[in-house]
Amino acid sequence: MLFWTKTRAAHLGYIWGAMIQLNSVSKRYLEQNLFESLTWFIGRRDRLGLVGNNGSGKSTLLKMIAREIEPDQGTVDITRGTTLGYLPQEGVVATGKGLMEETLSVFEELFQMEAEQHALAEKLKDMPPDHPEAKAALERYGELQTRFHLEGGFRLEAEAAQILDGLGFRRPDWEKPVETFSGGWQMRIALAKLLLKKPNMLLLDEPTNHLDLEARNWLEGYLQEYPFSYIVVSHDRFFLDATVERIVDLFGRRLEVYSGGYSSYIRQREAKVDALKEAKRRQDEHVEKLETFVSKFRYKATKAKQVQSRLKELDKIERIDLPEARRTIHFQFPQPPRSGRRVLELEGIRKYYGPLCVFENLDLTVEQGEKIALVGPNGAGKSTLMRILARREELQHGECRPGYNVFPAYFAQDQEQELDPRMTVLESLGSVAPMDMVPQLRTLLGSFLFHGDDVFKKTTVLSGGERNRLSLARILLTPANLLLLDEPTNHLDMESKEVLLSALRDFTGTVVFVSHDRYFIDQLATRVLLIGQGRAESYPGNYEDFLWKKRQDDSGFMSGVKVAEDLRALRMSPSSPAAAEVPRAASAAEPVRPAVPAEEPAKAKSARVNPQKVKLAQEKVQAAEAEIEKLEKRIADMEKKMADPEYFKSPGNAQKSMQDWEKAKELLQQKTARWEELSLELEQLLES
Repeated sequence: MLFWTKTRAAHLGYIWGAMIQLNSVSKRYLEQNLFESLTWFIGRRDRLGLVGNNGSGKSTLLKMIAREIEPDQGTVDITRGTTLGYLPQEGVVATGKGLMEETLSVFEELFQMEAEQHALAEKLKDMPPDHPEAKAALERYGELQTRFHLEGGFRLEAEAAQILDGLGFRRPDWEKPVETFSGGWQMRIALAKLLLKKPNMLLLDEPTNHLDLEARNWLEGYLQEYPFSYIVVSHDRFFLDATVERIVDLFGRRLEVYSGGYSSYIRQREAKVDALKEAKRRQDEHVEKLETFVSKFRYKATKAKQVQSRLKELDKIERIDLPEARRTIHFQFPQPPRSGRRVLELEGIRKYYGPLCVFENLDLTVEQGEKIALVGPNGAGKSTLMRILARREELQHGECRPGYNVFPAYFAQDQEQELDPRMTVLESLGSVAPMDMVPQLRTLLGSFLFHGDDVFKKTTVLSGGERNRLSLARILLTPANLLLLDEPTNHLDMESKEVLLSALRDFTGTVVFVSHDRYFIDQLATRVLLIGQGRAESYPGNYEDFLWKKRQDDSGFMSGVKVAEDLRALRMSPSSPAAAEVPRAASAAEPVRPAVPAEEPAKAKSARVNPQKVKLAQEKVQAAEAEIEKLEKRIADMEKKMADPEYFKSPGNAQKSMQDWEKAKELLQQKTARWEELSLELEQLLES
């Protein structure tokens, strides 16, 4: 738990909160119209996830709110007292200080106050009490001490330590010069500074891009307790499910707001589109009937009145327009030649970088058809193991033996570096394509969202996501029965990840992959390898199975607390197929209650259960669920009204609406907590 003091919260704007209004905002980039006439109200303590396809303008919108760029039209109004904190996707570099000093540098003014206190203390030490300047110096010292205390100065180092620990920095690194950290760690430093400063409007553009699973878990917990507003752009659906209360969808140059996390948004969006299609179908049928009548009887004098009536009705009908279809990647891996049962064998692998031991006496067998996920903290050796499997890493000892008829394809994190900057997208793909595939190159590129003149862009002007997609397309052209994929989902949007996931699940060959996307791992993996401390621990099953096994043995690399956090995240995500099976009573400190043995007769179990108590407990749970459902509907109705800019033209309306909404949210939390207690009581009754 981080330190949140009432005084400091008030100082940072907790009382007034963050209030931002976008009024008819439009923005163009080169020839592309990103959005037009956007109106958006962001209230106090809003927890929002901003989603949309790559290139839709999410990062541009965040920069606009952060005052990094100006809109072409419209205004961005920010309430007085709002403090903004913006984390870009990349490009932040710090130099000249040690890690801890750089992290604390966001409170330079506080440390100047502290230095002045020390100077005054030294001055007063040698000054007689009756000195003419003594009274003024003493008053100034007291004022500085009070301000320093109220603004949390005494807690800053402790808070900084918690944040750096949570983001994966080791204690020995605290004095290390920041310029010695790589780009990904530089972004962690920038995130640490931002979280320590605690702005009351936090703008995070892909904050999980450079975080491993443990750091993501920590950041989820931090944001869940963050007392102010934040907007998160992320392509990690698990992360969004755990941290946001509403999804804002930027699509077709417009914004649409959905209550709940990402999984809830997907269901609502699909239901909305289905309802719209059905409404349009009924409208088209009605219009066709009217037009048929008019066409048939237009020139009949006896039907003139009815014809005019139908013409007027046709003029009044407001035609339903279906939203533009979303573009996604559509592809399928070429089905590969069948390999032998054993695809790869590692025996006695030893790998050192100088004095650093990455692997010591590592043995591993990869069998045909497996989908193996490599997990572990950053720096544990996941990418090194991928290079060993791809036979691109020199070994101090041991052997990597491929099996019979194995054709590997390796996708590295820096795969985009292999793109020739002198080539266009089409030329780059053609350079690795066999002759019989050349006529299909445009079709393949279209599947990877390169449409029209996009194929003639030079690879140097492509975004990170575009370069990643092009690199994946190049790998597709060589049929392989062993795919070695190191972070293949980086820079892919949510829809593209889903299609890649579907293609990999249908792939009949073998896949070994690294990913920090928990949903992707959970849906694809058939085995999990935990990498660290010079070895690889194997866990059959998907990521959820891995968490359960680690939870029962927290003596390994991961702490039971970390596993418990992941289990809570699993329960929060309706997208997880086994979410309902994760017990609400799960705790890192207590073991899972063993199930009733299979051989125990059903009567023996039922005899111990009191039917009346169970029925009463079930009724209480159902009543609590009904209350929650009713309250959620009430909150959704309130948010729908509040989304209308006209509603807030009256100051009285705005203040009362925000108060009512906050009270309803607090009540919902209480009701949800009560529902969890009742559900736990019911489980215990059924298990007793």
